[in-house]
Amino acid sequence: MNISISSMAEFRALVAELPGPDARAADAWAAREPQLTKPAGSLGRLEEISAWLAAWQGRHPPRVDRARVRVFAGNHGVAALGVSAFPAEVTVQMVLNFEHGGAAINQLCRSVGAELAVTALDLDRPCGDFTRGPALDEAEFCAAVNAGFQSVPEETDLLALGEMGIGNTTPAAAIPCALYGGEAAEWTGRGTGVEGAALTRKTEVVAAGVARHRGQDPLEVLRCLGGRELVAIAGAVVAARLRRIPVLLDGYVCTAAAAPLAAVRPDALDHCLVGHASLEPGHRRLMERLGKVPLLDMNMRLGEASGAALAIGVVKAAAACHAGMATFAEAGVSDKD
Repeated sequence: MNISISSMAEFRALVAELPGPDARAADAWAAREPQLTKPAGSLGRLEEISAWLAAWQGRHPPRVDRARVRVFAGNHGVAALGVSAFPAEVTVQMVLNFEHGGAAINQLCRSVGAELAVTALDLDRPCGDFTRGPALDEAEFCAAVNAGFQSVPEETDLLALGEMGIGNTTPAAAIPCALYGGEAAEWTGRGTGVEGAALTRKTEVVAAGVARHRGQDPLEVLRCLGGRELVAIAGAVVAARLRRIPVLLDGYVCTAAAAPLAAVRPDALDHCLVGHASLEPGHRRLMERLGKVPLLDMNMRLGEASGAALAIGVVKAAAACHAGMATFAEAGVSDKD
């Protein structure tokens, strides 16, 4: 299935036409699960995850043989306003580190048997400073969406998404603030470690961007306040839904990138779970608005899809338990009366 867009209207149309869960696979899961050699509900969220996998993969039993991690990298005009503890050139340097296998995400992907690919998006051309105008024009938005589409192979059982971009916790704070309201300080965290006057400055930048762009259509909010890597994440989320691939979102930036889709269509993220709770305080606030409960809570705030990659192991375990456990009849174990 080749997907591409040439306008925001086309993207809106795709979001409006997203397929739902597969009822036949969900019914097959529901028929098998009570027969497994355990008390009903005793595996807790693992049972919920295996049901989610079956419904969104559209098959029973679900499986996770081909887990893939996709990291998108972009640079931001607001980085020049002092919102990060690191300079913008670190984005390029970290992409090289990913490619050479030296980052945390490389080790996490190896540990869970997931394939990693990194997409660098015009790193020599930061997106616009959203306090002065839109971060992206329509053509740039469409190019980033298409990069997200193209990153998702059809032969994928589970997709974990993440990002790299100095300054990108600033748009991550601005997007939900514009979508849901509240004060900028409620959504803005330390990111790479800013504090004191630098954190105050970052909060002011978020507030200025929201004041300029609030009140627009949710996808316009993403275009005006996001950046290339955030828009690519949204594109990958939509491509995965169209290809029946369940998704693990990483932390604050990744969840904020996907949030405008849910603002357009409330069920747009039903095929997504959040891999972990970021230490960024706005992430918990955002997950509450989206009705998402993270799979892990490990005090992480790295980005890079690190929390989503770590959660792949949990999803694999859920699939293995549902598919591999014996039924009461197979094991010769007495069921409850």
